[in-house]
Amino acid sequence: MAGAPDGGTVLSEKILAARFAEVVLPHLGDALSLARWLTGNTADAEDVVQEACLKAHAGIAGFAGGNPRAWLLTIVRNASYTWMAKNRPRSVVAVGDLADLDDVSPPPDSDADSPEAALIAKANSAAVEAAIARLPQAFRETVVLRDINGLSYREIATMLGVPQGTVMSRLARARGLLMTELGGRHEPA
Repeated sequence: MAGAPDGGTVLSEKILAARFAEVVLPHLGDALSLARWLTGNTADAEDVVQEACLKAHAGIAGFAGGNPRAWLLTIVRNASYTWMAKNRPRSVVAVGDLADLDDVSPPPDSDADSPEAALIAKANSAAVEAAIARLPQAFRETVVLRDINGLSYREIATMLGVPQGTVMSRLARARGLLMTELGGRHEPA
């Protein structure tokens, strides 16, 4: 630690770099995944994550502990919307990169290793990915943060700046829309 001009202490660059490596680097895959869902493609997501990493590095001294993954994903979310506001016309609708769900799909059963089973699983995954991509932005964002990134209701509420009840409501509505679209609900005749 070095002394600051005002008599306080300043974290050295080595300590900040180590803290960045500990807090940010383990969650870069999740950061890229969220950015892809929000921006709609990998190239834009990489730009957003790079910007988010610069912001995280600049703010690492202020990280007060807690969940580092949620902290980074909040920065990525904000960087995504800032980037899209600067680089996209408002009429463009972002959809997720459909490859993201492959990472969270359960491994195939040993009994289901046939080509037919693999084709059915791929078709089901593609249908879910497409249905998520068609959700309204607020619902899609909530589903991705909760069901794909595994954040808690509290973390999502803090990230989005909304009450926990709103997160739960959006999640329930999003899941209901997905079930309806995917044929999971059967209305009584």
